[in-house]
Amino acid sequence: MLRVLVLFVSSPVLFVMCNHQLEDYRNHPCIRKCNSSVQMTCEYNFTVEYYHTLSKACFNCPHNVTDCARPHCVAADGTKRGIITVNRMVPGPGIHICQNDTIVVNVYNRLEGSDGLTIHWHGISQRLTPHMDGVPMLTQCAIPTYSSFQYRFKPDFPGTYFWHSHSGLQRMDGVFGALVIRQTDDNEPHFGLYDHDLPEHTIIINDWLDELAINRFTRHHHAGGDNKPDSMLINGKGSYLKFSNQHNSNSKIHTPPETLTVEQGKRYRIRLISNGLLNCPIQFSIDNHTLIVIATDGYPVQPITVESLNVFAGERYDIVLHTTQSVDNYWIRARGEAGCAVKKAHQEAILHYQGATDNQPKQPTGYNAGLRAGKLLNPYNKAETKDLIPVTRLVSLLDNDKALSKTPDKTIYMSMDFNKIDNYRFHDPVLYPISAVERSQHLYLPQINYISTILPPSPPLTQFKDIPEDMLCNATVGGRNCSSEYCECVYVEKVRLGDVVEFVIVDEGKTFDANHPMHLHGNSYRVVGMGKIDRSTTLQEVKKLDAAGNITRNLNRSVIKDTVTIPDGGYAILRIHATNPGFWFFHCHIDFHAEVGMGLVLQVGEIGQMPKSPNNFPKCGNWKFTDH
Repeated sequence: MLRVLVLFVSSPVLFVMCNHQLEDYRNHPCIRKCNSSVQMTCEYNFTVEYYHTLSKACFNCPHNVTDCARPHCVAADGTKRGIITVNRMVPGPGIHICQNDTIVVNVYNRLEGSDGLTIHWHGISQRLTPHMDGVPMLTQCAIPTYSSFQYRFKPDFPGTYFWHSHSGLQRMDGVFGALVIRQTDDNEPHFGLYDHDLPEHTIIINDWLDELAINRFTRHHHAGGDNKPDSMLINGKGSYLKFSNQHNSNSKIHTPPETLTVEQGKRYRIRLISNGLLNCPIQFSIDNHTLIVIATDGYPVQPITVESLNVFAGERYDIVLHTTQSVDNYWIRARGEAGCAVKKAHQEAILHYQGATDNQPKQPTGYNAGLRAGKLLNPYNKAETKDLIPVTRLVSLLDNDKALSKTPDKTIYMSMDFNKIDNYRFHDPVLYPISAVERSQHLYLPQINYISTILPPSPPLTQFKDIPEDMLCNATVGGRNCSSEYCECVYVEKVRLGDVVEFVIVDEGKTFDANHPMHLHGNSYRVVGMGKIDRSTTLQEVKKLDAAGNITRNLNRSVIKDTVTIPDGGYAILRIHATNPGFWFFHCHIDFHAEVGMGLVLQVGEIGQMPKSPNNFPKCGNWKFTDH
């Protein structure tokens, strides 16, 4: 039941609120045709709690398919497992607003036990509101269980984004949802290329485990268990686990896949979001249809037509789909690579033309069926060819800015790899060092510059003086040899407000053939260079190539993103104009990698240049008993 409160104030601003247990969030009044003369404050209530797939709310799902669509029923892919939900939904409520609207989200932590949480608004710059970025112990204290926190911010650029928990592994268990900011037709650079841009045509894809993520994390890191995804979800749905048919013992049934309904002869804008969890690049395609890519990570690009694209964890792509095929049903396919290839994780949804039967498409399903030939955007660890198109070939529709200056004010070098070092959390140097346990239980550390980042006991944005000075470091780490000795600290790279900063990021690739999609909070960057050198490389080799003029930078309309994967045995070169003061997390968006320290903190500006915290903003930190 939707409840709406509307208040008229002196300016043309409307205030609207969703009720606490909103089911049909798609009827929220902020979902509308955008009008520049009307701004709205759009309020949502998020209740976060432990839950379970195929709960009692599902009745006889999947044997009665209509039961799978009941309120509070999370069927997922048919695997019975514990999950964490927002308003008993996976994905959680989608937020669809217009540019210049204000978002207000009241988060109620109802996680049994003592789990804190925060919500990050992925891709939103939080300019002037860094306290709303949602990184625990960096921009705010975690929201304690049995308490609430109100996020309030005004996004500054339209596009396709998403929200997710930034605490522990909660994102892997279901705490995520869409965030789409539309604009008026007059301001939309691709207006006229599509007929429809509908909330129900937002697609969130992610790999999926058969158990709570913390169980897999602890088994992998402490007991040599695997970290390979079992399945995938498309908009929280999928067909994976087989059930015996109650009506026909000789057949098997599945939980139903997601269905997108279209009309023949129309053009639809599809907003594709990857909530990728582990090392799982996902190849996305739609049978018998090509994909016209018009935007990535919220920013418009010159249209490019491909047969498929890879979407890495945290990335988003806006696609125009022409429904020119016969009235029928067609598979929408998601096929995992890298770690997902081990168990052949994949998933299908259905593109349903109006007037077609309710039968599933006739084409085969399965992992191999998802391998689409033709042009592929954003290849995984492969060099550029005629049909393999890196994101650096995308052309931004935004004018050149200061980030594309000929010479940056500061260059930050970041080398990444899995390092064979005894981390006391997983390999006690005395009791069970790497050298003493069998190979299958070796835990190699994904690090940046041989450093594992930890978060401080208090958020530096609000309590910088409460952080012990010796916890902070940069790449020098006080002269320690971090290539042979484990180094952990709050890794901070500081830049001046207004600097043009260049990041040269090298995935040395000596240990595993993996990928690291690097996401920067508070900023979008220009991807000015990218290349794969070999199966492995070194930071020194990349520097040498650069000094010899063998690495080029595109400083003209280079693509703007906030998440990009670094080729294994290669590099990416990113540029920002650092005009957004704050402490911004820069990290790998593979959850297991980030959780064990693959990231750093970018400090933009001095403390006095950062926005002041809201009144009575929560504080937290270390405490020790004293007599006075």
